[in-house]
Amino acid sequence: MNLDLSSCTLCPHMCKVNRKNGKIGRCKSTGNVKIALASLHHFEEPCISGKNGSGTVFFSNCNLSCVFCQNYKISQLGLGHEITTYELAHIFLDEQQKNAENINLVTPTMYVPQIIDAIKIARKNGLKIPIIYNSNGYENIETIKLLKGYIDIYLPDLKYYDNNLAKKYSGINNYFSNASQSILEMYFQVGLPVFDSRGIIKKGLIIRHLVLPNHVDDSKKILLWIKENLPKDVYISLMAQYFPTYKAKNITDLNRKLSYDEYEEIKNYLKLLDIHNGYFQELGEHEEEYVPDFK
Repeated sequence: MNLDLSSCTLCPHMCKVNRKNGKIGRCKSTGNVKIALASLHHFEEPCISGKNGSGTVFFSNCNLSCVFCQNYKISQLGLGHEITTYELAHIFLDEQQKNAENINLVTPTMYVPQIIDAIKIARKNGLKIPIIYNSNGYENIETIKLLKGYIDIYLPDLKYYDNNLAKKYSGINNYFSNASQSILEMYFQVGLPVFDSRGIIKKGLIIRHLVLPNHVDDSKKILLWIKENLPKDVYISLMAQYFPTYKAKNITDLNRKLSYDEYEEIKNYLKLLDIHNGYFQELGEHEEEYVPDFK
């Protein structure tokens, strides 16, 4: 495995297209970095945003095709503009200058080679704050291995257990096997979260899961897998922010918000599993609230 974009194998699609020549694979990305926005973001988990905000870079395009994506204009329609690796490095430094708690790379998979180069440049020029890899979870484990030493905090989604759902809602056949193995590699690299005296995360893994309406059983299977395969002190961010947008508005199983009873069922299941660390969202809210022991 290497980072050569002339035959791209960065993600599990393994398209092997020559992105250096402008060709695109499933992710719709060329050999140039494309971003939609870089700014201080205050609506991540409290340990990530803190008081100063997270220095967030929203990368354009995506290697999934989620019918319910809330950022579909960026991920599916490719909203954004191209920048150089040097410009990306200076964005990192600018966010640090604004007192960002960290650099938060949102949907970074397609641009891993350029991100690594940008981190090298930025660190040589004084970048010291942690780097977050904020991923949809659909990763090639070999790519994740190449990120060792560059990423301080992994923030992956674990979207589906049932690959039939992954096919139906995100257009892929092998989501769980790739996501689960990549998450284990992420944990191997950075371990459980480490926080500073202000409660801001400096290193570690937090797994996100968005609960979908009508699919509570799949969420339970994901949480059980986490319980059985990671330490009891693992951190989970359980999200209730789903609402029908993009193509989901026309899909029967997804054309409504998550119900109170569904979310309470998942929260009670967390207690049953004796998972103690993490965050949940108040139903209908966008800002997460930290709940020790999920009480």
